[in-house]
Amino acid sequence: MNLLVINGPNINFLGIREKDVYGTQDYDALLGMLAEKGEETGCRIEVFQSNHEGAIIDRIQDAYSDGTDGIVINPGAYTHYSYAIRDALASVPMPKIEIHISDITKREAFRSISVTKEVCDGQIYGQGLLGYLTAIDEICRLIDKK
Repeated sequence: MNLLVINGPNINFLGIREKDVYGTQDYDALLGMLAEKGEETGCRIEVFQSNHEGAIIDRIQDAYSDGTDGIVINPGAYTHYSYAIRDALASVPMPKIEIHISDITKREAFRSISVTKEVCDGQIYGQGLLGYLTAIDEICRLIDKK
């Protein structure tokens, strides 16, 4: 099974930015967790991060034909307003889970708005980095169900 984890803007600054919100583990810790999860599940997990909207859209579109079976995406701030990323996600047929490290329902009002949620098969938030592992499990379940 080939899974793609996409991280949007500022996720590469984990452990640096707003530690009270996003925790003290850095981006390398997240990559290590995902690599371990790949070994545990037997899945090939590719991780892609960009601070640029167009690059994220390009990677989503590439997933259509590169053998990707499922997508876990943390669009970061693009969650709240990127109809372009929303449309790219809507264009690809594989299961998709939206993930957020913090509890977006308990932060600023704008953070509870997700334009990408409705084109995903689920949304996970408020579990810290462990939410990514939950999302991987959910994607695997959705793929197996097909």
